[in-house]
Formats: sequence, structure tokens, C-alpha cells
Amino acid sequence: MQRNKSRTKIRRTSARNSAKNLQFNPKIKRLIVAIKRLSPSWQACLPLACLIVLGWGYVAVAQAPASTAPAGPTTADLKIALDTLWVAIAAFLVFFMNAGFCMLETGFCRQKNAVNVLAKNLIVFALSTVAFWALGFGLMFGDGNDFIGHSGLFLAGTDNSPATGDAYEGVFSALNWTGVPLAAKFLFQLVFAGTAATIVSGAVAERIKFVDFLIFSLLLVGIAYPITGHWIWGAGWLADMGFWDFAGSTVVHSVGGWAALMGAAFLGPRIGKYQDKQAVALPGHNMSIATLGCLILWLGWFGFNPGSVMAADPNAITHIALTTNMAGAVGGIAATITAWFYLGKPDLSMIINGILAGLVGITASCAYVNIPSSIVIGLIAGILVVFAVPFFDKIGIDDPVGATSVHLVCGIWGTLAVGLFAVGPGGYPWLVDLAGKPIGPHGLFFGGGFGTLIPQIVGVLAVGGFTVLLSSIFWLILKATLGIRVSREEELEGLDIGEHGMEAYSGFLKEASPSGFNEGQSSGGISSGGDLKSPL
Repeated sequence: MQRNKSRTKIRRTSARNSAKNLQFNPKIKRLIVAIKRLSPSWQACLPLACLIVLGWGYVAVAQAPASTAPAGPTTADLKIALDTLWVAIAAFLVFFMNAGFCMLETGFCRQKNAVNVLAKNLIVFALSTVAFWALGFGLMFGDGNDFIGHSGLFLAGTDNSPATGDAYEGVFSALNWTGVPLAAKFLFQLVFAGTAATIVSGAVAERIKFVDFLIFSLLLVGIAYPITGHWIWGAGWLADMGFWDFAGSTVVHSVGGWAALMGAAFLGPRIGKYQDKQAVALPGHNMSIATLGCLILWLGWFGFNPGSVMAADPNAITHIALTTNMAGAVGGIAATITAWFYLGKPDLSMIINGILAGLVGITASCAYVNIPSSIVIGLIAGILVVFAVPFFDKIGIDDPVGATSVHLVCGIWGTLAVGLFAVGPGGYPWLVDLAGKPIGPHGLFFGGGFGTLIPQIVGVLAVGGFTVLLSSIFWLILKATLGIRVSREEELEGLDIGEHGMEAYSGFLKEASPSGFNEGQSSGGISSGGDLKSPL
């Protein structure tokens, strides 16, 4: 009897379980079907997801009580991390500008010199890194006097960065306003120094000896550039006078432009550039990569100018990016229209140089001016570059890529623009010192009188005169010892073969004439880098 009751109970329980299984089976079947429809990759992720959930559960159970858990990062720690990240990203963008210079200068030069141009632009940053680490950074930002720094050579000396203001203790007091580690400060300033040296490369292209360019780059980055930079960014005498240059229209671009001008002058023009005392075009071989180079440089400027804030200030970064972009865009438009009317054609090389002119022109004032002012600055820069290119041709300065027209002329204009268009102390939230006191330049057109414009003029003349003096000394010493120009045979054959023993385009035809330039293209229009095709 008892056995029968147990069997009956078991059957009832089984029946209930079967009913439940019947209810759940359709759901399980649908789940299985859904899983089978997934790709193998997604199916493989399911066990991993289960392990992650189990791991989270274990951590939640095993974690220490809140009273014994370590404290998380403070707001100050997070700010330092974000500022450092932004400075590093900006430095990477500026470093990538080396690729832009490679493409731009190679495209504007003839194909027989492509390897030489690429080699110069590639090795110059490597040399700049060593020279700026050993000498440049200390001379520029190290504690010293109003003329030169004499501390921190080889990046050595006391430093408690990222401490700022009065809390800073070290030998780089000129940079105590930015709360990032010393390595971040050095990295960002290094890419600027490399840019100054790269500017020279284009102006002396197609006839300079490779070794002389390397030596000059070391001297420029190690000595000339940091001395004038100390006057402005190193709390030197120009900074004390009230000279303002936010991101380097003078510190970087004009210095590179003055050095390039003297190099081109001492080298003399390329063979075939002047015939019967008239300028003749030596067209660049690849405008496609020149255009690509321009776009890369435009992108790099979003690290060059906004990165100079050296802090992740959203208002400052975005405003500077807008003024920078607006000036570059308007500069390109202005150069296009001006070239169209002045030269008869919308020359691509002028469009490229117009964009770069606008970007150089806004570099000094990008944090101090409003959007309409940036439009005016870019407009004038774009017009200036179109007239500057034939001007240098007329005075016998052969600049294959227009570096002097872009970086020197528009660098000077951009520096003067600070004294004309700056909104004044406290005009924007970021124009304050560490104590919150309003600072900044005040332009003539915004009620500031000549108080800012006069120091800008003095700075242009002082930096220009000193850079011309030192550059001339460097070039003359090199010319007297090693000789700075390749032989006539090497120049006609191409520096790729003479200096490097290789060709950029192996197997392709080179110049059409044995003289090294194509006489058949000597009429009409303007060539890359501003080489006029018609006599001036």
C-alpha cells in the first residue's frame, strides 16, 4: 500500500515537472535558435561575457571595506592628466607636420632632387631633437638673464613640475605657468624647434650640399633659435617690454624665414632660373603630393596653435582652433582671387601658399583676437604672399617653395597683427595669469593705442637683425670651409644621384633637356613655389 502511494506521488511530481518543461521548452528552443544564428565570432564571445560577469561578481564580494580602500585620484590629479594628454596629442600633430613639409617641398621641386628634399626633411628632426635636448631647451627656457638662459642644459637640473607659480621650484621658471610634467614641456617645444629648421630646407633646395644643411640645422636649433626664443618665451627682455607671440609667428616662422632668406642669398639661384636677367620657371614635378602636404600642414596647425595653451581648456582650445582655421581658409581664398586677377590664372601653388600664409599670419594672435579679426588677418596674409613671391624673384632670391614669402613675410605680418587686433587684457576667460589677474595684449583697433604695437615692431626688428647676423656668420663659415653649393655637374644631373646615389623614380625619364631644366615650359603662368614662367 505504502509502495503504491509513493509511486502515485512520483507520477504526480513528474507530471508537474513535464508541464513546466513544456512551458519553458519553446523559450529555450528560441534561445538556442537565436544563438545558432549568431556568427562564430559572436558565439565565441558568449562564454567570455559570462566569465566577465562572474569576475565582476567576485570583485564586488571580495573588495575591501570602504574605510580601508585606497583613495582615488583628486580633481587636481585628473586636471594634470588631461592637460598632459592634450599637450602630448598637440605635440604629435605638430610632429606630423614634418610629413607635410616633406610632401610640399618635394612636390614643388623637380623630380631629380626628390630624394634629397625628402632626406633633408627627415633627418632634420632627428638632428633637432639632439641639438634642442643638449643646448636649445636650456638656452631658451633655462633660468639666466634677459638675453640668454644658462641652466638646464641636457634637460638637467632641479624641477618639480607640474607645480606652477610660486610652488614651482626648478631651473625652468619661464615655463612655471603650465601644470604639466617637464617631459611634456620639452616634447612640445621640441617639435616647434624642428619646424623652424624645416622651413630653411625648402628655400635652399636643389643646390645645397647635404652636409652643410645638416650642420646649419644643428647651429640654428642649438644656438640661434633658442636665443631669440628666450627673449620672448623665456621671460627675456622682449617679454619684459610687452612683446606678445602666442604660438610663434616670430619665434618660429620669422626666425626660420630669416635663416632661409640668408641661405638662399648666399647660395645664389639655381642654374637656369635667370636667363637674360629675367626669372624663368623651374616647375615642380608633382602638385598632387604638394597639395597633400598642404593639407597635412593645415591639420598640424590644430596642434601648433591650440596646443600652445598647454592645458585642456575647452574654451581656449576651440576658440583658437576656429581663428586658426578661419585665417587659413580666408588666406587660401584671398590668394586664389588675387592670383586670378594679378597673374591671369588661379594658380594651385598660390592657393597652397595662400592657405599656409593665413595660418602663419594668425599664429601670433590666435588666442587674442575674435573671429572677424582672424578673417582680416588671413585675408591680408593671402594677398601679401601673392605679391611677395615675384618680389623675391625680382631681387634675385631663388626660393623654390616660397618659404620666405610664407614664413617670413606673413610671420612679420602676423606679429604686427597682435598690436592691431588683440582684444585686450581679460578679453577672454583664458587671458588671465595664475592668480586670475587679467593679462594680454591690447590692439590699436580695439582701443589699446600704440602700447602693444610698438613692442611688436621692436621685436620684429630685433629678432630679424639678430637672426640675419647669426645666420650670415654660420653660412659664411660653411661657405669658406666646406663650400655650401654642389658642383654644376651635380646640380644638372640632380642631387639624388650626386648626393645620395639613388633616384626617387627609378626607370622614369628625367628632365627633357640636358641643361637640367625644361626650356619648353618658359612661357605663361606661375610655377610651383612661385617660379614665374614669364619674364618679370
